[in-house]
Amino acid sequence: MLSTDHAETVRATLPAVAANGTAITGEFYAAMFAAHPELRHLFNQGNQANGEQRRALAGSVAAFAGHLVTERSSIPFQQILSRIAHKHASLGIRPEQYTIVGRHLMDAVAKVLGDAVTPQVHAAWSEVYWLFATLLIAEEARLYQDASCDPAAPFRPWHVTERRDEAEDTVSLVLAPADGGTVPAHRPGQYVSLAVTLPDGLRQPRQYTLSRAAGGTVQITLRRVRGDGAAPDGAVSTFLFEHVGAGDVVELSPPFGDVVVEDDDAPLVLVSAGIGITPVAAMIDHLAAERPDRPVLAVHADRSVRTHALRRQIAEAGARMTDFRQLTWYEDVDGSRDARPGRIEVARLPLPPKARVFMCGPIPFMREVRRGLAEAGVSDERVHYEVFGPDLWNTGG
Repeated sequence: MLSTDHAETVRATLPAVAANGTAITGEFYAAMFAAHPELRHLFNQGNQANGEQRRALAGSVAAFAGHLVTERSSIPFQQILSRIAHKHASLGIRPEQYTIVGRHLMDAVAKVLGDAVTPQVHAAWSEVYWLFATLLIAEEARLYQDASCDPAAPFRPWHVTERRDEAEDTVSLVLAPADGGTVPAHRPGQYVSLAVTLPDGLRQPRQYTLSRAAGGTVQITLRRVRGDGAAPDGAVSTFLFEHVGAGDVVELSPPFGDVVVEDDDAPLVLVSAGIGITPVAAMIDHLAAERPDRPVLAVHADRSVRTHALRRQIAEAGARMTDFRQLTWYEDVDGSRDARPGRIEVARLPLPPKARVFMCGPIPFMREVRRGLAEAGVSDERVHYEVFGPDLWNTGG
């Protein structure tokens, strides 16, 4: 709970902080990296360059402040908190780093808002930050304990035992522990952080879903991110695509992530687009082995059959299930007999009653699908989603 006097101050200044959120976080990251260049290896520099990380942080802080000072807040903050904590745990974020972040964040607030940041305003927003940080530190400690993970050394070496082409610009890497250990416990839909050192010497982590796990190995499936006029090629995906293959060693964190299939009897509707198919593939593979009788409707959208990854894996797993159905849409059908043209039409989906829906894909795609699901009567609590990158879904981004 925020103290009463600080709550009034935060309520009064929240519009100004929210309106200047990305300016504040932009100033924050620049100053923090200048003072602590060693922290750059924890942050996706691609998301720094395109502004998504700044918008996500600004949105998260504003959402938390709004949650604290708004009666009957509709902000799903526990979900936001869980997402951030899982992502932080996959990177090995440590409690002492919150002190560095807090100092530079409050300095940025003061620099951007100027004289409006009185001692009272500074104290109130400091309390907001430390309430947020304390909740994250506690949740991350629980995640580290559950994963038997030392946040000071979260990565282990893994051998690439196989590299397999999946689709255009998309490959799967099959990995086995290189240290003689075992594959850590995981749940279908979770991801790992993979860390590489790029040619310029910068160490960078990226999160990749475990698209399959079997026989003492795990599999990640990655799509090479090609740049356009507004953004460069993806640094890590390009490095992995061009330089990593069978026989190489990479470093992985334990699995984390809160978008997972629960072990119940509810029918499942799995909706994906593009490389968002990776958690869906993991879920279907798991269900084929453990719950082949569970009703599953898999719905996927892609540019064409050439870009549709993991089709064979999903088809083979689906064939082992007793109540599995798959529907596919391509922007370019190009003679494919198994796909429909254009975009997913939610109103025409055969949605089972009381189904649980899992979605993964670009945020605009998921928002459009979510509107269709709401119109079809699917309640929010039955819809779960995964975002690749900073989560702007619920933070106003």
